This record gives sequence, structure tokens and C-alpha cells, in this order.
Amino acid sequence: MSLDTVKYATDTPDVEQPWAELGLKQDEYERIRAILGRRPTGAELAMYSVMWSEHCSYKSSKVHLKQFGEKAPENDALLVGIGENAGVVDVGQGYAVTFKVESHNHPSYIEPYQGAATGVGGIVRDILAMGARPVAVMDPLRFGAADHPDTKRVLPGVVAGIGGYGNCLGLPNIGGEVVFDPCYQGNPLVNALCVGVMKHEDIHLAKASGTGNKVILYGARTGGDGIGGASILASETFDDTKPAKRPAVQVGDPFQEKLLIECTLEIFKEKLLDGIQDLGAAGLSCATSELASAGSGGMRVELDTVPLRDATLSPEEILMSESQERMCAIVEPGKVDRFLEICEKWDVIATVIGEVTDGERLEIYWHGEQIVDVPPRTVAHEGPVYERPYARPEWQDTLQADDADKLPRPQTGAELKEQVLKLVGSPNQASKAWITDQYDRFVQGNTVLAQPEDSGMVRIDPNTNLGVAVATDGNGRYTKLDPYTGAQLALAEAYRNVAASGARPLAISDCLNFGSPEDPAVMWQFAEATRGLADACQRLGTPVTGGNVSLYNQTGETGIHPTPVVAVLGVIDDFNRRTPIAFAEEGRLLYLLGDTKEEFGGSAWSQVIHDHLGGMPPQVDLGRERLLGEILTSASRDGMIEAAHDLSDGGLVQAVTESSLRGGNGARLVVPDGLDAFTFLFSESAGRAVVAVPPSEELRFTDMCGARDLPATRIGVVDGDVVEVQGEFSVSLGELRAAHEATIPGLFV
Repeated sequence: MSLDTVKYATDTPDVEQPWAELGLKQDEYERIRAILGRRPTGAELAMYSVMWSEHCSYKSSKVHLKQFGEKAPENDALLVGIGENAGVVDVGQGYAVTFKVESHNHPSYIEPYQGAATGVGGIVRDILAMGARPVAVMDPLRFGAADHPDTKRVLPGVVAGIGGYGNCLGLPNIGGEVVFDPCYQGNPLVNALCVGVMKHEDIHLAKASGTGNKVILYGARTGGDGIGGASILASETFDDTKPAKRPAVQVGDPFQEKLLIECTLEIFKEKLLDGIQDLGAAGLSCATSELASAGSGGMRVELDTVPLRDATLSPEEILMSESQERMCAIVEPGKVDRFLEICEKWDVIATVIGEVTDGERLEIYWHGEQIVDVPPRTVAHEGPVYERPYARPEWQDTLQADDADKLPRPQTGAELKEQVLKLVGSPNQASKAWITDQYDRFVQGNTVLAQPEDSGMVRIDPNTNLGVAVATDGNGRYTKLDPYTGAQLALAEAYRNVAASGARPLAISDCLNFGSPEDPAVMWQFAEATRGLADACQRLGTPVTGGNVSLYNQTGETGIHPTPVVAVLGVIDDFNRRTPIAFAEEGRLLYLLGDTKEEFGGSAWSQVIHDHLGGMPPQVDLGRERLLGEILTSASRDGMIEAAHDLSDGGLVQAVTESSLRGGNGARLVVPDGLDAFTFLFSESAGRAVVAVPPSEELRFTDMCGARDLPATRIGVVDGDVVEVQGEFSVSLGELRAAHEATIPGLFV
């Protein structure tokens, strides 16, 4: 029989099926049979295989992710939390902001341009599906060694894909990171974030309710690109012996997506929807099962009505296709004609493919024959849950004992200067302008801050000056040394970056990038990092609104450093009170906030100068981070500081270099009592920032810090065209600029 119908599946229980080739384990396949009381049809098997994949079901991470809910801090700003397409927070004045970060790692290695481009497109549709207008994107990126030949293949393609798709959508790219490390060779991390804005009353959810309501598929036609792409591809370790695990990468069309965005926003405006879901990973399998699962009834779909680019696609391929630029809407019958009119106006294909039923099943038909009859929750929300074994690896103690304190340090001013220039010119610390200049950072005219500032900031309301700021951070080297602390440091740095720009941190989204969950050492890293992040969110009062888990990030037996990327969103009541990083005015007094200690484990200095990774990462004091954030936002609001820059990778000297070059003014620095010049310049102690204070505000600022018990040490003044460390060395801004700005173009042009 050519078509595997429900009736035929019931009558032929012993037909062999390719469950293993689709990524299912034998016990998972047997569970599907138990749920259905028969063998699945080919179409049902396709749906379960993509929806029960690691990428879609979170089957290895669910048991740990539940901490984000159990430990969630009370936060009145949270309007929509984990479980929807993206989280939503209240930013005041009737506005809500939705944001989320996700991964498109494996596709971006195989096909860098399309993998990165469709990563942007997918996260934008997630934000759109919440009812919001997308207003900005960001991209935290990780690549292999900067001088490796394959990095020269992957990085330019990824950057071009991000810029090509985002620029065509007319969305500013306002921030992110670019990090190089050999551990990402063969497995780059391409994470994508989008921010959207709406009014409270415009929030939409992914649910199919109302018997008789129509299911409308609209957007691009369905093709053979990306069949099982993100869902299955992201659930396997790269292995050259398994080419079947490298399905086609999705192909994006940003101009089609732009039409889809404007069409959808007009549909929102006319209140024509009862539910909406974007089609991303797992395509129609995901959209239909999730909408039905979250609704009040069942759903019937006529699959042969789906508009196709390739008429030869089988039902299974249509259900698994991850073709881009598609959405699925639930619309009352009386509103269908107007819905279709708006789609026609925007030249967007729209087709009624089914309706909501009063039953409890998801039923799919192909030319009148039933090929799917499943309880939708078992597909979308009741997949396998694994409590995978995890154990602290034997090598962890050895790694932590290999302390950076043993590394030889510079002994003279000349050696300090030499190492400063080497550090600020290293690929990770060098200017990323060659990359970020390929992104449009100011389209739409609402960008307030963008790279290389501490956070990206956009205005929400031009009349009231309301704005939001977002920063993403993560340090795989720290997390390799201590996963619990490393995850907290990622959150602390992003929190600090948002506060340093003048915004009050509200909530987070995360993208947890790890190796194979089948490795107990990797699962230990994941469990510890998740626990650390949940504990830190509780202490800082920043709930997790949603995010993404990306596992199997390894080639063969070699995994990446555990890399939790954390995005923090904050609100600023008046974006005119923002604080940039630039030392723009001479005569401003430089203050170092926080305590500087001898903390070099996982530091940029240890990596750049000695190619060393060992010891312990900097300690985290979450109470101090929260206090520092309050001081920075208050000082910004009240005009006490004119510049601020957080201290993180590369320490004080990196921050001063960036602020000096950004403002075109040098800095004369004095090493504080109790510190040596090396520790002063290169320590990566957390909970610190450098600020530029007008002399007229010095007393008010130091009184505020003193009253709150925040250490504030005067370390110098903005002056001249050199960075001078008194008694040690002086380096001109020209030398610093040459070292800082030549590296990336030299590698990739």
C-alpha cells in the first residue's frame, strides 16, 4: 500500500519502521506504540521523531530546567514566562517587551550563511508570534581558533548571513559577542536574540481554541529544505561516519519575512486572531501539535491543501519540513475573509488547512485518508524525560589545581606595556568593528546605544523617552573551571553591562550550549551551571523568561567548553540619561568601583600571554553585583557620571583602552595602595566598573558610594593622548589603536 494510513497501520502491526534512522531510541519507539495502541503511521513517526528530538523536547535538560520555575524570584514585571514562544516583561507606561535567545549552531557549521540567516529569521518569528513588533536583534557568536583555516570559512559566512538577513528585515543589530577558542573548532556557536515591543493588551499566545475556528497556514510555500534540520541535526554529535545526521539546512528569504512581519502586525491590529504559532524547528509537526495541545479541543488538518514548492514531497516530508517564513493562525470563521484579504494585500500566501474540533485528538488527512490520529500533548509536551547520569569528572580537580598564580608575570614597566599591547590586540580583546560594521545598527532610528557599548539600547516611546537595554555574555573558560560559578559570572557580567549603561535589570533569557548529554561529565557541567544560574537569578531578582538548550555541541569525542550565554534585559525611564563607555571629556576623574583581587584563573591574560587554562575563576558576590548595579543606575539617572564601563575579560586595562579609544582621550592612572601594577591592570575580579566623574559631582558621587558601602577608589584622570600608568609605562592612543583595530581585518580580509 503506497499510503500509510491509520487504518493500514492498525491492520499491519509488524511492518518494520525506520525509527532509529529518525533519531528515536527503541524504548521511545515502543512508548509511541503504547500511546497509540498500535504502530505509528509514517506521518506519525515523523512527527514524534522531530518533536521528541533533544532540540524540541528538552528531554535531557527538563529535570534541571525546572529549577528556573522553582527558584523564580518574585517579579511583578513578568507578564509571560517559560513555556511560550518568548517571555514578556512589563517595562511601564503600558508597554511590554518580549525577548529571547536561541541557537542555530550545527546548521551554521554546515552552511554558514544560511544557518546564521535562518537563525535570525527564526528568533524574529518567535517574537512576532507573541504579538510584538520586532525592534532589534543581537548575536552572541563563538568560533574556533581565529587563525584556523576553517574559521576563515565559517566566520565570514555567518557574519554575512546575520547581516544579510537582519539588514534586509530592517532590524538594527545592537550587540552580542564574538569569541574565539579552539574548543569551538568544528562546532561554532551561533546564538541569536530578538527584542520586540507591544502594548499589554496585544500579547498573543500559542493556542488553538474555539470549535470550528479555522487553521490558516500563511507565508512561504513549503519545500524540501531543512527537513528535520534544526530538530534532528541539533540532537546529534557531529560524526563523519554518520552523514545521515546532516540533513539539509533551511534556506531563508528575508524579503518574504519582512512581508510576513508587516502582514501579521496588521492582522494583530485588526484583532483577527485567536491563536498563533510560528513554524520553526519541526515545522508543521510543531505548530499543529503545540497549538492543539495548548488549546481547548482537538484539530483536523487537510495536509494536501498545504502550498508546496515541490509537488513531490511526501506527507512525512511536509510535516518535517523546516522551510522558513511560515506562520500558523487560528481564526474565527467570520474573520477568515478579512484575514485572507490582508494576506493578499501583502502578497503573502494564505491557505485554510484545517479547523479546531471539539475532540481531543490531532487528526491529519491526506487526500481524504487519515494519516495521523494522536493525542497532541503526547507529541508536543509529554515526550521522554531523561534523568541522565552525571558525575564530576576526574580531571576537574587537576584542572582547578593548575593555578594561574604560577605563571610568570611581567617584572618591568616595559614588559607590562608589551603585554598590554599583546592583550588588547589579541583576537578576543581586539576591536570587532570589521564584523559589526557589516550589520546595520541604526536602521529604524530608535537605536540609542550599540556595539561596542556595554549594552544595546533602543527607545520604546519617543514621547516619554522610555527605553530598554540588552546585553549578552558568557565565558566558557570560566565555566570549564567551575560550571556553577561560571554560569553566575555570565549572568553577573550581563547584569553589570546593562546597569553600566544606566538601565535597571529586569529579567533574563539564556542559551545553554553544552556537549553531549550522554557524557556524565557534560551532564554534570550542565546540572551545575543550571543550578548556579537559578540560584543567581533568585539573588538578583531577575527571573528566567525563556530560552534555549543546545546540546551535542561536539565533534566526535571532543566537546566545547560549557557555554551558558545569558541575556539580561533592563529598562531605562529616560534614555537621555544613558551612560556610554567613552571618555569623551578631559579632566573627568576616574574611579574604580569594587574590590580588586589576585584572580587570574581563566583570564584573558593567562590565555593570551601563556595559553593557559587552569585554577579557579573569579569569585562571585551577588549582593555586591546588585549593589553595584543600583549605584550605576542611580549615578547615571542623577548625572553623577559621564562614562562607565564594566570590568570583565582583560580587566581594567582592557576597559580603559576601549573607553579611551571610543572617546579619543587618554587616561593617566595611579596604582592604588595595596595593589601592584600587574594585578591592578589585568585582574578579572567580578563586581567592578570604571566610571568617569565630573569634578563638580565628585563629592556627591563618593558620598553615595560611601553611604552604601561600595568601595570607590580614585585611580586617575581623563587626559591627553596616552594611557599612562604612573611609574610604569606610557602608551599612546595611536599604538593602542593600531594594536586593537588591525587584528580582525588582518585575519579575515
